[in-house]
Amino acid sequence: ATKATITSENEPLFKGIEKEFEIGRYHSWVVSKEDFPEVLEITSVDENGQIMSLRHKLYDVCGVQFHPESVLTPLGKQIIKNWIES
Repeated sequence: ATKATITSENEPLFKGIEKEFEIGRYHSWVVSKEDFPEVLEITSVDENGQIMSLRHKLYDVCGVQFHPESVLTPLGKQIIKNWIES
């Protein structure tokens, strides 16, 4: 498991989740910060500063770079619940 840090205080996906939480990752792919579009907001990063989640600023679209359904993400059920309810 990897530690992630929430960087957006108002992110519905992480409602009720501590600022730092454990996530499960099964690969090394990441979204590059180079030429990162202004229309997107980084909502969490890992301990190396790599993007772990993001959100579109205008549309209700978000994405994660980890596996909330994994046993390696203890708060994954809460994250999925937040996504469904937001």
